[in-house]
Amino acid sequence: MYDLIIIGSGPAGLSAAVYGKRAGLNLLVMEKNPMSGGQVLNTYEVDNYLGMPGTDGFDMGMKFREHADKMGVEFRESVAISIEDKQDFKLVHTREGDLEAKAIILATGAVHAALEVEGEEKFSGKGVSYCATCDGAFFRGKTVAVVGGGDVALEDAIYLSRICEKVYLIHRRDELRGAYILQEELKALSNVEFLYSHVVEEITGEDAVSGLRVRNLKTGESCRLQIDGVFVAVGIRPGTELVRDLVDCDEGGYVLAGEDCVTSVPGIFAAGDVRKKPLRQIATAVADGANAAVSVENYL
Repeated sequence: MYDLIIIGSGPAGLSAAVYGKRAGLNLLVMEKNPMSGGQVLNTYEVDNYLGMPGTDGFDMGMKFREHADKMGVEFRESVAISIEDKQDFKLVHTREGDLEAKAIILATGAVHAALEVEGEEKFSGKGVSYCATCDGAFFRGKTVAVVGGGDVALEDAIYLSRICEKVYLIHRRDELRGAYILQEELKALSNVEFLYSHVVEEITGEDAVSGLRVRNLKTGESCRLQIDGVFVAVGIRPGTELVRDLVDCDEGGYVLAGEDCVTSVPGIFAAGDVRKKPLRQIATAVADGANAAVSVENYL
């Protein structure tokens, strides 16, 4: 019987593990992937984490894991299949057998929906980004494209218009889906060009992104855009399959939990991108991990 099982070892999970060990908890971190670090591993450069400007994302993930290792955190590469609430303890079902814990921190993160076009995976972190506030500063004075038509895409385009020379907004429908006030603000910007009824067919470049091939859905014609970066904003899927029938979630599937990371089920906590919150960054994930571990300590 563990005091705590942490599911996921991105920044939130690793932060929770460090704080949990400092509190003297007997804990286990479960990770389905061969390496810890989460999405940060696929980030070419991180420039907005305090005290570590221009850090390689992979190196940052490795440093986070190294810190946890030095604290003596127990790790297990395993997939959690389901969770049962037994009131006094929680039962985590895995392919290798069942695990028991007095508390669980869900730190399974979220996955950005991909365009699934040629060149996207190749240039991920090298011109292809899924977070404008994370990576926009790298494209100051350059030409970029934003793909999507919802609130996030519109907010990204507005943000990027302030620092980039030109912004293309590419949307597969003939009208935007985002909030009216955002649409009006965006349409008033002189350096934003709208490409309605268009889809991205290919992302091109040599060592980094240099262009896009897009197709007009109405005419069938394709053309190439010269750009330096593309920001994909076509949705995010939180990793909440394990608990959607167990804890309260919002309509998007994000776990409803406050800054203390406490969910609707006593003994189950949510930290990082899996939790409903306005900003999903490495810094906020690390903060969530700390808060979740302290909440677990108080719960126990």
